[in-house]
Amino acid sequence: MKQSRRWQRTLFLTLLSLSVVAPLVFVSHRLKTLTPDGRREFLDDLSSVTYRTDPLRLNAIEQEGAEELEEPKQVVYKEKDFGSTNSYISQKINDSEESKIEGYKNNLLERNVSEFDHDKRQDQEAQQKGLFSMDGDENIFNTTVAHNQNIHTQSQRMTDENVELTDKQSGPKANQHHHSSRPQSRRVTNQKVLEIKDQIIRARAYLGFAPPGSNSHLVKELKLRIKEMERAVGEATKDSHLSRSALQKMRHMEASLSKANRAFPDCTAMAANLRAMNHNAEEQVRSQQHQATYLVHLAARTTPKGLHCLSMQLTADYFTLKPEDRMLPNEKKIHDPKLYHYAVFSDNVLACAVVLNSTVSKAKKQEKLVFHVVTNSLNFPAIRMWFLLNPPGKATVHIQSIENFEWLPKYDAFKKDNSSDPRYTSELNYLRFYLPDIFPSLNKILLFDHDVVVQQDLSGLWNANMKGKVIAAVGTCQKGETSFHRMDMFINFSDPFITKRFDVNACTWAFGMNLFDLQQWRRHNLTALYHRYLQMGSKRPLWNIGSLPLGWLTFYNKTMVLDRRWHILGLGYDSGVDRNEIERAAVIHYDGIRKPWLDIAVGRYRSYWIKFMKFDHPILQRCNLQA
Repeated sequence: MKQSRRWQRTLFLTLLSLSVVAPLVFVSHRLKTLTPDGRREFLDDLSSVTYRTDPLRLNAIEQEGAEELEEPKQVVYKEKDFGSTNSYISQKINDSEESKIEGYKNNLLERNVSEFDHDKRQDQEAQQKGLFSMDGDENIFNTTVAHNQNIHTQSQRMTDENVELTDKQSGPKANQHHHSSRPQSRRVTNQKVLEIKDQIIRARAYLGFAPPGSNSHLVKELKLRIKEMERAVGEATKDSHLSRSALQKMRHMEASLSKANRAFPDCTAMAANLRAMNHNAEEQVRSQQHQATYLVHLAARTTPKGLHCLSMQLTADYFTLKPEDRMLPNEKKIHDPKLYHYAVFSDNVLACAVVLNSTVSKAKKQEKLVFHVVTNSLNFPAIRMWFLLNPPGKATVHIQSIENFEWLPKYDAFKKDNSSDPRYTSELNYLRFYLPDIFPSLNKILLFDHDVVVQQDLSGLWNANMKGKVIAAVGTCQKGETSFHRMDMFINFSDPFITKRFDVNACTWAFGMNLFDLQQWRRHNLTALYHRYLQMGSKRPLWNIGSLPLGWLTFYNKTMVLDRRWHILGLGYDSGVDRNEIERAAVIHYDGIRKPWLDIAVGRYRSYWIKFMKFDHPILQRCNLQA
């Protein structure tokens, strides 16, 4: 028994000795095979392994009790660099574990040691930008490299203090630093975006130095970096829109640009290349602007698919009705001069509907309203069918076709303009000069363009004293207004006939909402005067295209200027009209090419038009017409 115990004791001591001696033999054998440099690296590895376990545990403890920590006594950041450096470190720490913090620290230290050894001869601009474009980080890295013999101790203290500072910034004791960094972030919110775009421009400039068809390593690298940066920036306009990988790609791009700078050091050639790039970019911008202008005008002249569908559907439904079912109610009122008569000349179903709906909805006495819609024979069935399905309250609607005016051919022809724009070539546009012939039994009439919206009751306008004038209109002769016009902008004052009879400084006015005294019109025989100017203009250039210059000449000295609040212009071309003026206006006018029923409409003004059209109507949904 005693002998067996002795053998057990001896075996145990032998095994214990082997467990102690074997590692020493293994280490000593490996140290013999290492060079002096390799031996130092191996010892450094061992020291780093034994050193990293304790700080990681301390970091975890400090993060859990971050709110109770005192202000750190040693801060490696300068106060001016605190905001930018701390914001970047906090971005890396917020959603990572302690192991990621340590990896981030080692990555920074290794990169900066290599930079100090190899990029010492780079220009001062690249050094000031740095890999992160942060002055605070450069100060930290330079201090670390200067004390290379203490690198692990220094880096650990930097990481620990950064974690403390980040945690304290989220607490009440960091408010002072947090507020001090806010003004800078508010002033410069797109700094990184601009830097990325600058890097892309510089890279393309360096590519211009490469020979055509060159496929060198540097050319491939620059092309790759450009693609990466373009994907990284995308449509971003602020730094907050950038992904986290964008900063890493910026560092890679900066390194590639440094290589290109050493490969192509000729500054004169670079300046010439940049000037050529700038010239090409300006040419492209001008070309794109011309193309965009053409497409916008094309869209303005083209009937949208939904509107065409609506006209076809209404026309088909109209011809399925019996003749007695095609009659509109209350047509006996259309000749009563005591009522309020409104005229709209249009071939657009939705436009006419909005004008009538808005006017009726704001009127105090709907039963006194009579609307006269004049259109062409092609759209007559559709517009008539619409108002059969959607009568405008208690108001009366009268639909007429221009082809039914038997007296019109005696005036020979309308003004023929060399233009493809229907605003200038449509006969409906010049029909306004024949109002006494169209409505022979009326004394007054208020003419609307089909691109207006009525926002107030207009009965006060009917009671206005016109003082013998023929037309009441809003003036456009106030300088500084978007609707400002001068007579010589549209009329040729170099012609002796024009110069002798008209004042270039006379106040201009606008079509769109105009009250006409038809009795005064007939007394002055203004339709004959219009035809006289029309014939003169066909022989020599007296005015630009359109009916507005002809109106200024025909109604010269016969216009009563209304207060501007009756009629606000510019919603079809100017996006800077004051919203308060729009809200106060009795009538708002979408003059210009960006009509509210088109896709190119000014978005911020479209809601004033949409609210007077019920887009849940079944026939509108069939044609996919939406608000």
